[in-house]
Amino acid sequence: MKAVCYVRVSTEEQASTGVSLQAQEEKLIAYCKMQGLEVVEIVREEGVSASKPLYTRPKGARIQELIEQGQVEHVVALKLDRLFRDAIDALSMTKEWDHKGIALHLVDMGGQAINTKTAMGRFFLGTMAGFAELERNLIAERTATALRHKKQNLEVYGPTPLGYNREEDKLIEDHTELRYIEQIKRLKEQGWSLRRIASWLNEKGAPTKKGGRWYASTVRYVLQNPLYTA
Repeated sequence: MKAVCYVRVSTEEQASTGVSLQAQEEKLIAYCKMQGLEVVEIVREEGVSASKPLYTRPKGARIQELIEQGQVEHVVALKLDRLFRDAIDALSMTKEWDHKGIALHLVDMGGQAINTKTAMGRFFLGTMAGFAELERNLIAERTATALRHKKQNLEVYGPTPLGYNREEDKLIEDHTELRYIEQIKRLKEQGWSLRRIASWLNEKGAPTKKGGRWYASTVRYVLQNPLYTA
């Protein structure tokens, strides 16, 4: 009945929602006491995105070490997104743990706890993983749609792009900068490489929005940005 608890926050998450390592720890420790689990170690991951696989995170690999050394039989986390980046990642990892006799406990899944030691727990894990991925994809779609709308209507959507100046919530054309953008397109159509175009722009003293030099990556951004290709 030995367990490892895993807590994770990103710095952005801490600033925007107040989610803390301490708050997660308290919930996990209380759960383990209630379930009769002995906490061998608490693995704390701070300022790390969930987009990284668990075992590639600075502290996440410690969970694998404890499992391989036979020191724990249970992994306890607050929610699915603390540990895994998507449904495939969650299901493949928990399947591997299941073969090794390792149970995953998710303490706060819509007010309920999930324990993959049971058949019902494994069923709910698969269902929740699918819904979590669906939610992420829907958010990404809505974000992309909103961004596309703002670009099409020349509304402010982030840092002021090259070729425009900001006036309140609107983008106003900067014709000097837009002429350079048109020149970039023409040079590319003539077969110039991105690096050659960047060198030409630097020689001409063409402005960048941040006042720096042009690079191949900067030119690529201009050519691929829907704001300039419309």
